[in-house]
Amino acid sequence: MLKKSSMLKKTRVVQNRHRARELAVQLLYSLGIRPDRNARECVDAFISEGGFAFEESAEIKEYLSFLVEGTWEKRFDIDNKMRMVVTGWRPEHMVAVDRAVLRLAIFEGFLTKEVPLAVAISEAVELARAFGTEESGKFVNGVLGKMARDGEKTSGKTSEKTSGNISIEDGKYATDATAAISTDR
Repeated sequence: MLKKSSMLKKTRVVQNRHRARELAVQLLYSLGIRPDRNARECVDAFISEGGFAFEESAEIKEYLSFLVEGTWEKRFDIDNKMRMVVTGWRPEHMVAVDRAVLRLAIFEGFLTKEVPLAVAISEAVELARAFGTEESGKFVNGVLGKMARDGEKTSGKTSEKTSGNISIEDGKYATDATAAISTDR
């Protein structure tokens, strides 16, 4: 019985975090469009009475606040990390949803290590597919996969797959891990 209760609790935590990420992407997208806004004030308005996320649980609201405020505070560092991986394309020229998803995943999986990289990448790909363009999932997976491989190389771990930077060629994203992805971005 104790084991079942523990599994249910883990499942609830996973579901709450996923929901918090969905909401965080929406807020980060909004902040990306209007960067003059204060992240804390936007979160407060989002979760307060009358806000979009008012009905959400306290756990979701707390994790949402952590994700949005932390990601927004570190966005310049995160964008610099993206610039090192994606050559010929700056974060400010990406589809706004893709940029929001990447910023969130890099904050949660690479900077704070709040979740394992595999979880951050998997969640980001799912969010990109849900909120982005037809090619968003592939693009996000390529960028985060490259960052993970680069991190393995610098930490001394070996990876079976290594690749060059993700580049923009003839209006297409190209990596050796994925086919060229259209840049209607």
